[in-house]
Amino acid sequence: MNPTTIYKALNPADAQLVASRLDAAGFHPFVADEAAALGMEGYALAVGGIRVQVPESEAAEATAFLEAEPA
Repeated sequence: MNPTTIYKALNPADAQLVASRLDAAGFHPFVADEAAALGMEGYALAVGGIRVQVPESEAAEATAFLEAEPA
């Protein structure tokens, strides 16, 4: 599995919400850099955010899912 970042957040709640939406839709998300971003205040911005990743094979479809208007 080659993970592909499809979303970046500056707070863990946002990243976990996106990952939960993806998981509920049948994707296989992983939240990366969450612990590093929480190490120090403001560090999330310094490390480039908290990344939500999916397997490369799901990236295009998962991105389209996130960009679609909620029903």
